[in-house]
Amino acid sequence: MGQKGFFDVERRLEAISAKGDPLETIKKMVRWEDFRADIEAVTETKPEERQSNAGRKPYDTILKFKIVVLQSLHNLSDEQTEYLIRDRLSFMRFLDLELEDPVPDTTTIWLFREALAEAGLIDQLFERFGQHLEAEGYIARGGQIIDATIVSVPKQRNTKEENEAIKAGKTPEGWEKQLAKNAQKDKDARWTKRNDESFYGYKNHVGVDKAHKLIRKWDATDAAVHDSQKLDDVLDLSNTGKKVWADSAYRSVQIEAGLKEKGLQSRIHRRAARNRPLSERQKSANTTRSKVRARVEHVFGHQQSSMGGKIVRNIGIARARFKIGMMNLGYNIRRLVQLKRVAAAPA
Repeated sequence: MGQKGFFDVERRLEAISAKGDPLETIKKMVRWEDFRADIEAVTETKPEERQSNAGRKPYDTILKFKIVVLQSLHNLSDEQTEYLIRDRLSFMRFLDLELEDPVPDTTTIWLFREALAEAGLIDQLFERFGQHLEAEGYIARGGQIIDATIVSVPKQRNTKEENEAIKAGKTPEGWEKQLAKNAQKDKDARWTKRNDESFYGYKNHVGVDKAHKLIRKWDATDAAVHDSQKLDDVLDLSNTGKKVWADSAYRSVQIEAGLKEKGLQSRIHRRAARNRPLSERQKSANTTRSKVRARVEHVFGHQQSSMGGKIVRNIGIARARFKIGMMNLGYNIRRLVQLKRVAAAPA
């Protein structure tokens, strides 16, 4: 196969653009430099701490952050990411890499993401993009919709006794001596049931604004935490609308009183009690509320079908929380592209 020249690559990229390359749009739309100071505050090695100035120049901070964003947009492993950067011209263009440029390897990608996760930087990164959304005019309005979705981890294949020990916050007997096994087990994830089906993993709790369908607040927990326990953490008090929609799992006397105290109006689904079925009026109200609440299901559906699925392969709550937060940030980036496309379309 002959050597590809500059103009051959340019023609190929023009063809990719003509087909509609979403990464090209994202690259231009996001203010990447806004993230630099936050990231370098926790990742940069001070000059006096470097053992030597010899060797290859470190990869740029924004290049590495864009790689982590790519992973969140497609739910890619480190190995898949390195391969696809080398393989896809669209990925190279997104990262401002030429064919002859070195590509960060799997270890470099892992170490960078690990540093961000250990520093707990995801909240700051998510908030930074939230400021960008507001600067673009997409303020939270119309009220908010609260919900949670399960984010699974690979099946652990533990025994009943091992699961009981993990649930009690203990390391199962024998694991401490089996270092490789212990390192590959997620002891922070938990089992839960939904619709009579068992899941092992974590939960992504979100608050979505009704007007723009953007995630405004979020948190991550193990899957056993009840949805309603994180309501206060994902409420966005800056939303210009006062109504709060959620399914019946969030309904309680305490929550209703808490919303009222905050000046918010509950649109949480009512549920029937034993020997007290819902009236026709209450059923009708639930149906009306479901039409609004469906907007948050669109968010989770997009993450599942268009972003590589909702699964965490990293071990431990700190890594899982970073992964889930980046998944939410990635969704907001993709959603902003959609909102701008709609705004630019002729009436």
